Amino acid sequence: MSNETYIASPSVVAYAGRKKIDLSDVARKSGRLTLAKEDVDSHMNQSAPTASSTPAAGEYWDVDHAAFGPVSPEPLSRMARVASANLSAANAMIPQVTHHDRADMRRLEAFRASQKAEAARRGVRLTALAFHVKALAICLQEFPRFNASLSPDGGTLVLKHYVHIGIAVDTPHGLLVPVIRDADKKGLWQIAASIADLATRAQARKIRPDEMGGASMSISNLGGIGGTAFTPIVNPPELAILGITRTETVPVWEDERWRPVPMTPLDLSYDHRVINGADAARFLARYAKLLADPRRMVI
Repeated sequence: MSNETYIASPSVVAYAGRKKIDLSDVARKSGRLTLAKEDVDSHMNQSAPTASSTPAAGEYWDVDHAAFGPVSPEPLSRMARVASANLSAANAMIPQVTHHDRADMRRLEAFRASQKAEAARRGVRLTALAFHVKALAICLQEFPRFNASLSPDGGTLVLKHYVHIGIAVDTPHGLLVPVIRDADKKGLWQIAASIADLATRAQARKIRPDEMGGASMSISNLGGIGGTAFTPIVNPPELAILGITRTETVPVWEDERWRPVPMTPLDLSYDHRVINGADAARFLARYAKLLADPRRMVI
């Protein structure tokens, strides 16, 4: 396996070198595209694989589809194969639960509209996603168990004193998740500029290795496409992931009458080994409250 099938920062490469670990072997056995120090540690802690008579999952549906009609084979890219293995492993290993909520976007959209002239002056588009990143950064500070990773043996919770947020970007070459570093220390305009820059370079496959991996938590935003809800898969060693779908106008009973209110559906998937349902509900309720009143984020 060549290093084209994985991404690792220089510090991770150096760490693996000191431990005499082949990162290609780590990527192949873990099925991960982006490698972090935790992946190297997990690889070292794993026992040698043993032979098994159990057939691989794919053998159960090894069907000659051409026997039923015309077909066209389309080989998956290396990136897609690695991502597939990673997602399958994550879904098999993590007891995942998804909590759903929604956020009132009236004040946020009004604030964004009031900043159009400033956005034009700065040459930066102030998207709703920038507010989502800022709100998530605040919540990760207030709920430290979400900003953590579980050790490979499951015995230690590693609490992180930084806030890095991954942004899933759909590209023609597959899904990439570049990371906004120190999102808690950035203002909305900085975050908006970072999102635009990372998304543009991800599409052009110009993301550097040190701009991938090490996220506290990631956001998967399908708001520009559609849908009302989905269940994003937690990407280990992260403990949670936030999904966002398209804002919809719903009737809300307020001041003795129904009002049309733009609401954004939120989908929080989390690792139930560390995070319980009550904590997830509190986390997402706080998150929705921040979006409902953006002054809480800018003051």
